[in-house]
Formats: sequence, structure tokens, C-alpha cells
Amino acid sequence: MQTRVDPFLAAVIHGALESIAIEMGHKLMRMSYSSIIRESEDFGAALTDASGRQLCECTMSTPLQSGPIPGYIAGILRELAKRNDTVNPGDVFMHNDAYGGASHGPDVGFAVPIFHNGALAGFSVTTAHHLDIGALTPGSCGIVDAVDAYAEGLQFKAVRVYEAGRKVEPVWQILRSNIRIADLVVGDMEAQVAAARIGADRYAALLDQYSLETVTGAYEDLLDYSEKLMRDAISAIPDGVYNARTQIDGYLDSPDPALKELPIEATLTIKGSDIHVDLTGTAPQTSNKPINMPFVGTVDCAVWLTLRSILLDSDIYGSIPQNSGLTRPITIHAPLGCLANPIYPAPVIARFCPGNALADTIMKAIAPAVPRQVSAGIGNLRVMAFSGLAKGAPWVHMEIMEGAYGGRYGKDGMDAVDTLYANTRNNPVEDIESHLPLRVLNYELRENVAGPGKWRGGIGSIRSFELLLDGAVSVEGDGQRFRPWGFLGGSDGSPAKVELSHMDGSVENLPSKIPYRQLAKGDRITAFGPCGGGYGDPMQRAPEDVLEDVLDGLIDVDMARASYGVVIDGTRLDTAATHALRGN
Repeated sequence: MQTRVDPFLAAVIHGALESIAIEMGHKLMRMSYSSIIRESEDFGAALTDASGRQLCECTMSTPLQSGPIPGYIAGILRELAKRNDTVNPGDVFMHNDAYGGASHGPDVGFAVPIFHNGALAGFSVTTAHHLDIGALTPGSCGIVDAVDAYAEGLQFKAVRVYEAGRKVEPVWQILRSNIRIADLVVGDMEAQVAAARIGADRYAALLDQYSLETVTGAYEDLLDYSEKLMRDAISAIPDGVYNARTQIDGYLDSPDPALKELPIEATLTIKGSDIHVDLTGTAPQTSNKPINMPFVGTVDCAVWLTLRSILLDSDIYGSIPQNSGLTRPITIHAPLGCLANPIYPAPVIARFCPGNALADTIMKAIAPAVPRQVSAGIGNLRVMAFSGLAKGAPWVHMEIMEGAYGGRYGKDGMDAVDTLYANTRNNPVEDIESHLPLRVLNYELRENVAGPGKWRGGIGSIRSFELLLDGAVSVEGDGQRFRPWGFLGGSDGSPAKVELSHMDGSVENLPSKIPYRQLAKGDRITAFGPCGGGYGDPMQRAPEDVLEDVLDGLIDVDMARASYGVVIDGTRLDTAATHALRGN
């Protein structure tokens, strides 16, 4: 591959770019007020060139935050062009337009333009999920009854929050006046601005050190290098058409059949070094329910991230430059007006679980072509927003409940983790209980539910929360009707469930989506995470691995016998009986 810049110098510049993005992420985490950023790491940090092509991203950030950043910049530039406006030194823009590149409204981006010798050279951008955005109910998740984009909260379309270096105070006053827990949320926003400015300063210094021409040449080489890696990986797949269809819950308690058990379909056409992804067959948009997925910011990221993680596994390829070159060989089509390409003002705030289901569908479609590079079906996530009043002031807490991966070639599925395009961490129990009127009653793995396989599916968690004061909860989830798919003879996994226990001992089974619901002191809500599908014939699982699962309390001896044909006597493997049972 011909290069514009000496490869060794390009590698130095690549390292500098990555270091800038990582520093931005660390500084944002340390300056943030809310646990969703400082603990869960639900943020993004990246640098782009002047047109919005991504140059690097923070490795700690979640893919659904850093991945859409080029879309944020493209949306900002389009909005400014519509207003006959320009980007000037000292400006800072706020943007969360879900139909203008943002992933959804709560993921607010702040973009700091970078100038070199008087010309626009790029942008330093941070994004983060905010605990409240002024929607109809407290919290920024579980707004599952939003009827349109206006019900989802405040919309920012390339709004200047700093102009020529001076704070635009009226904008900040609007934020403080329209957002619950404003000190927390606005404090996080100010941390984003500060972290983005750090990135802008570091990039400007890099341009001063090496010149714009040299740095531009280096990242053009890096874009080409990333593209070549992706094209080489695609070229190794047999040309052909690969299709899969899955379903999401939708609104299981709705009487409207158009709102539940909704299909997601993906057809991948591979020709040479190109992949075309066609989402024809996906359900029509839900015009008055917010499970639609923005085409730019969610759908594209779900496709890109899944294909990149399958085809360019970091265990094999090591550290790969994360930039827009990786997406060049991939094109995507979704019919206008379907779940994956909704028409404004269809609501989209609850797009997270459908987007992750789309990623799972992409993996299922390509699995026959690269069976050793995929997992079986994943268990999707759910997000809960707890809220209420304490000492006369509102409080909001957002908790991301893990899913689980399906079994993989040579390995069991990962237990109780975020899956596919999600990559957040949980909140420490001590942090929750130290400043919120919540008590975490248990946090453990489920038993006897993992999808059996030669390599079993990952196991979901059980988490219970008790309210210490009257409050409320909203839930945004999926995966309670359909089981994660097994692969190559593996069995399907287990669906999720949510239970609400009252002080009188009564228990309610709740659907996967619960709009704002008031709870009483002492009420307990328990989330049972889904378990991934199995990979390969369960009867080929090593008996020693089955015994280990029994000793760990993950399955019992009855499941070992019924699902795996393994006979266990107490704590001992009965080899002869196992051979006889499996032989029959």
C-alpha cells in the first residue's frame, strides 16, 4: 500500500491521536457528576477532521457513543448550512438531534471546532448519556410511551453554548430551568465541554508540531489502512447472499398487533471486498411508540460495530485504528418508514434494545459464512430508571441490566455482560446505596437456564432493588418473549423477566417495557437477565465442564443429565454411566 507519510511517523501520529482521545475520556470521567458517566462509562470521545470523518476514539467509551460522532458533526454542519451560519474560533456546539446524526435525545454531544492557521481543521467531540433531558417523566430511559419526538425531551440542533469563547448564558439558563436534577446534568455537560476543549488543545498542538499537511497525510494513510484490513477480511468470505430474521417483543401488553412481536430482517450481499446490508422485511415504524431506530446514529453503528467485531477480532488483529476507513466497504439500505429508518417525528428514545437486536440479526445472518467468528444468540439488555423525591429534592438513577453472550467456538458465552454494541459497566452497589434511597437485595447469576451447547450460552444475572422511600420506576427492555438462538445444534437460551414484589407478598410479572409507574416504600423490583444460546451439540460438551458447572451451582445434576447426557454422583463424574447414556 502506497503511503503519503513515512509509516513510522504515521504510527507516531496515530499513537498521539489515540492518546488525545483517551485523555479526553479520562478527564470526562473524573470531572463528571453522575454515575452513568463516571462509573458506567456511557460516554464517547473522538476527534474528526473538518468534514466529520472520525480520526480516533477513546477506547473506554461505549461504541454507541463514539460510533455516531461523525453523524453528529455531519448533522451540525447541515444545520449550520440551513441557517447560513458558520463555524468560528471559540464556538462550542450542543447537538442531540436524533434525525440529525445523534443516537437519541439523551446522548448529548458537544463539539469544539479546531482551527489551524485560521482555517477549520477538525472537531473535538464528547457525547454522554444524561440522566434527564426534560421529557414527560423523570429519567432519560423508560420513556416508552412517548408519542412523538417532542415528548422525548429537549431537542438541540447545533445550538451554540459558547460563542467566540464566551458562554451563551441564556442557553444554559434554559437547560437549568427545564431539566430535573439540573445541577447533576448541567454539571456533566460542562464536564463534556471541558474535556472536548482539552482534546482541541492537544490536537492543535499536534498540528503545530508536525504541520497540518503531515498530520492529514498520516490520517489519510490510517483511513486507507483500516479500509484495507476490512476489505481483506470481507474478501475471505465466500461471495453470496446471507439472510436472517429475528423478532423483538415490542409492546407485549398492547392489544394492537402492530406493536408487538415485530420482525427484524437483514440480508447481507457479499461481493468481493464489499458488503451490502439490506434491512427490507423489517417491521414498519411504530409512529406513536419510541422503539424506532435512527438510521444514522443507531442502525449504521449497529451494523458497523457487529461486522467489525466479527471480521477484525482484536484477539487476532490486535489494536486497529478506529476510524471511518473501517466503514467504507459497507453500504446499508433500510426502507423509509420501517423501524430501522423512521420518518420524523416518529419517537426514537427507546431505540437501544431494538438496535442491539438488529446487531444480533446481522450476526445471525453472517454466521453460516464465518461460523468460528460468531457467538450464538445474545441476551438483550434492559435499562431501569428509578426516581422520586428525597428531602424535598428530585432524584433520578439509571441502572443498565446486563445481558449475556451466546456460546462461541471453543468458549462458553460470557456471563452477565453488556452485549454487542453496548459496552457499559455496572454501578457499584456501594455507590448506589450510599446516596440513593435504594437497597440492592441481591446480585447473582441465574441457575439452570443457560442455553445448552458444546459451549454453553452465557448466564444472565438476577438483581433486586428495594425502594426505601416512595418513588417510581420506568423500564426499557426486550427479550422476554423470544429465546436467544442456538447455533450449530446448540439449544436456544432463556428469555428475561421482570417481577414486582409488594409488601403484602403479592408478585406481578411485568412486560419488558414499563412507562413511569409509581411504587411504594418497600416495593421490590427484580430483573432476571436473559441467557445466551448454546453453540454446538450439547452431547459433545466435555463432561468435565458439565461437572464444573454443577459444582459452581450454575446447573443441577438433573439438567446435567437431561441436557448434556452427563451423570454426576454427588460431586463425582460417573464416566461409565455418562458414556452409556450418551451412547443411547
